[in-house]
Amino acid sequence: MSVVEGDELPVHLDVAGAAAPPRLNGELVFTEPWESRVFGVTMALHQSGAFVWDEFKDQLIAAIGGWEAAHPDGQDYRYYRCWLDALQHLLADRRIVTTGDLDHRLDAFAQRPADHDHDHDHDHDR
Repeated sequence: MSVVEGDELPVHLDVAGAAAPPRLNGELVFTEPWESRVFGVTMALHQSGAFVWDEFKDQLIAAIGGWEAAHPDGQDYRYYRCWLDALQHLLADRRIVTTGDLDHRLDAFAQRPADHDHDHDHDHDR
């Protein structure tokens, strides 16, 4: 297990097993920007007390199991698609956000171009 620490509650991420996030040389790997964003949102919600980590982990394992049952060949597996599914179900189950509101917000985010918030000119190399 590895620990991701925030302001309040440390999270123990599995390093092996169904709930273990993809890693390269021990570091978390995100293949698309939205993956790191949904990871960050999940951590922020947990740290704010919106849910207990084991609740999310149970949802994640269920989402992965559901995906595996629907795709026995394992083709096109995307860990963070399951992560997003788990977060959506947990937020809906906890009535933090309704499923309809989640769908509406996800559609709105999907419509934004990749550089929607980057219309300024400056260097990000720090």
